[in-house]
Amino acid sequence: MDILSSRTLLHPADLDQTLAFYRDGLGLAVAREFGEGQNRGVVFFAGGGLIEVVDSGPASSRPGVGLWLQVRSMSDAVAELADRGVELMRQPVLEPWGLLEAWVEDPDGVRIHLVEVPVDHPLRRDTRGAPGSPG
Repeated sequence: MDILSSRTLLHPADLDQTLAFYRDGLGLAVAREFGEGQNRGVVFFAGGGLIEVVDSGPASSRPGVGLWLQVRSMSDAVAELADRGVELMRQPVLEPWGLLEAWVEDPDGVRIHLVEVPVDHPLRRDTRGAPGSPG
């Protein structure tokens, strides 16, 4: 599988409290905010990595932490996982925030989000030189 980037996902019981902790308590800068209500989330810069806090608490038997692995091609990644005997917990879905996501779980129940960023998604746009952007 060709991994392009990764981030740690936190699914807190109390979104506002957790956002305040990472933003105000730890002083992490916000990389990106998205969505509303149940689809709300914030991605924070964390040194060389990213921490994403999203509004969905953990199921009682599943840890509230997940991994976000960006893949070059969802179809290639899904085929490779199938060849290795890894079962998808959820088939690829185009999410409301514009990313193609499928899920697998590790043996301890940690959800791993496999993510393909479509060509037209804002994460792929070069905003250098755009009004209000540095550079």
